[in-house]
Amino acid sequence: MKSFVKVMKALSDPSRIKIMKMLQQKMMCVCEMQAALQIAQSTTSKHLQILEDAGLITSKKDGLWVNYMIADGDESPYAAHLIGSLKHWLDNDPDIKILIAQLPGIDRSNICSR
Repeated sequence: MKSFVKVMKALSDPSRIKIMKMLQQKMMCVCEMQAALQIAQSTTSKHLQILEDAGLITSKKDGLWVNYMIADGDESPYAAHLIGSLKHWLDNDPDIKILIAQLPGIDRSNICSR
């Protein structure tokens, strides 16, 4: 039951759901998500850690960047099911539509200073 509760708690926050919807569109770094969500870097990182701990997302280091992407769901059958279902949920939500529409204009080379 612990795995189920962890996944459900991870998706109980609107910002984390928005992160999942963004990562369905493309792989992103923290600074890109921070810019899209307009929240602090530390808050974004905390949300990412919760999602990663639940097996919903994964990260990969690429030079100076840490890229986040949707997990394959191998860690938890609950995560796998919700990852699959979330692909079809909330696409018509006005906040999600606005968020997804702005993603093509968010470019890490313009917003992240390394």
